Amino acid sequence: MHIVVCVKQIPDPSAPATLTADFRLNRSGKLLLDEADTYGVELALQVREAHVDSRVTVVSMGDATDVTGLRSALAMGADAAVIVSDPALAGADSLTTAKVLSAVIKELGADVVIAATESSDGYTGTMPAQLAELLGVPSLTFAKAVRVEATTLSIDRQTDTGYDVVSSSLPALVTVTAGAVEPRYANFKGIMAAKSKPVDVKSLSDLGLSGLASSWGQEVVSVQEATQRQSGAVLVDDGTAAQALVDYLSSIKVL
Repeated sequence: MHIVVCVKQIPDPSAPATLTADFRLNRSGKLLLDEADTYGVELALQVREAHVDSRVTVVSMGDATDVTGLRSALAMGADAAVIVSDPALAGADSLTTAKVLSAVIKELGADVVIAATESSDGYTGTMPAQLAELLGVPSLTFAKAVRVEATTLSIDRQTDTGYDVVSSSLPALVTVTAGAVEPRYANFKGIMAAKSKPVDVKSLSDLGLSGLASSWGQEVVSVQEATQRQSGAVLVDDGTAAQALVDYLSSIKVL
């Protein structure tokens, strides 16, 4: 069984975020594995441990100059990594990202695809569903546990009051809730082994997607700081607060 985990390398979240001259997130400097993706890697490794004939590959899209984040996933225990790196993909939207990752995953022949619910630097939460649609596989969302038995995949879907058990046939895509599991720490042996594990760098032309680069047609023309929120109205209860509250809610057309 081949388990593929979609991961993302992001700028250090503890450092102040800055923008480039064309109003994109400045991704220069050291890139780290998105913490949201560590939960997916952990669940993938747990599935592999239950199925000794399985392997785990992490796939990503972005700058391949620094693959520290991918090496972190390999140090945790993933077997290999693939990253699509092409200057034409700078500023790509979530659908374009899904198209690129789907091309890689189809080449790999994945049985199980695991992704975070959303990335920590984008927060769109749409890419995994788009990816499942492009792959033509079921999407099992908000998983806190994943199990594979024969050709059936089951998850425990986290809810406000507990969890639901959701199942589908393979292949399938799973999104993982942040904090669902405790990601393992990479030990010294894992860190040393990660240095020799393969990291395959692909371009758009390698995937036959050379014409994809201009498909999203987005351009950020300006950025302004958000207006500071004004302090709210203060009602002092002097015996008329109830009526004052009704009048205020009516004035803002809530009532």
